[in-house]
Amino acid sequence: MDRQRVLLLGATGTIGRATAAELVRRGADVVCLLRPGSAADVLPDGMTVRIGTLAGLELSGERFDAVVSCLASRTGVPADAWAVDHDANLAVLEAAKAAGVPQFILLSAICVQRPLLAFQRAKLAFEAALQASGLRWTIVRPTAFFKSLSGQIARVRRGQPFLVFGDGTLTACKPISDSDLARYIADCLTDDTRWNRILPIGGPGPAITPADQAAMLAELTGKPVRVRRVPVALLDAIVALLSALGKLVPALGAKAELAKIGRYYATESMLVFDHATGRYSAEATPETGSDTLRAHYARLLAGAADDDRGDHAVFR
Repeated sequence: MDRQRVLLLGATGTIGRATAAELVRRGADVVCLLRPGSAADVLPDGMTVRIGTLAGLELSGERFDAVVSCLASRTGVPADAWAVDHDANLAVLEAAKAAGVPQFILLSAICVQRPLLAFQRAKLAFEAALQASGLRWTIVRPTAFFKSLSGQIARVRRGQPFLVFGDGTLTACKPISDSDLARYIADCLTDDTRWNRILPIGGPGPAITPADQAAMLAELTGKPVRVRRVPVALLDAIVALLSALGKLVPALGAKAELAKIGRYYATESMLVFDHATGRYSAEATPETGSDTLRAHYARLLAGAADDDRGDHAVFR
């Protein structure tokens, strides 16, 4: 039997790198397309790297068994979101259809359940296009990543307070590691129970709040962790101010969108949303893998893991 041949997009992101490594480990023939100037040296050995753009992509004349897209906009501001989360993915989808590629796996996000932001609407628009494409599809919607919950470790080390919004229990998630998510994505290639389905997924429970994270760090460091509560009203004021100024200065309009994104994550849980009750449900959020946030924090504190947050670097 021929090796499975996979076109991987977004391979230089942390989830993309983990997915690339997992596919190579499983013996797949992985081809990744990188933008000019991308750092190919971060990718694992054993895969084919091509440099180019997605606009006008041609796959005809080549056999691919599947496309796996881990593409995501870096900022989430409208222009970036529609260019990457929608347009770039759509260009690849059209090329895949023209070339007869039978399967497309999309890494999306669980936050699209309640779409209040531009990047969420862009993701949903492409999700709809994928579902209508006629290809075999899977849409994976993960909860929060470890890296997005690691930004305050340096603050705690410096003796600074751990910041929470409200009382620290406004939101919860079942965080998932890069490697556990990569295994889940790779399984979607061959597990027919995951085909033509939207799949929310979290890591091993229980669900964790920001207050839980602060307590976890106190336990791991053996020192009290001061917690500073930030009122959500402060975020509302920042959003309102930047939105008003953005009508005069376009650059501030983009900052207003970033502030809206920050407010969203400060007040919305990354769990399955039960539309019948109007609440997020930890019980309804599926789990996978075995990596825990506590173990990740312990590795970071011991210097045994890198703080590879990239564009997730909100706290300093």
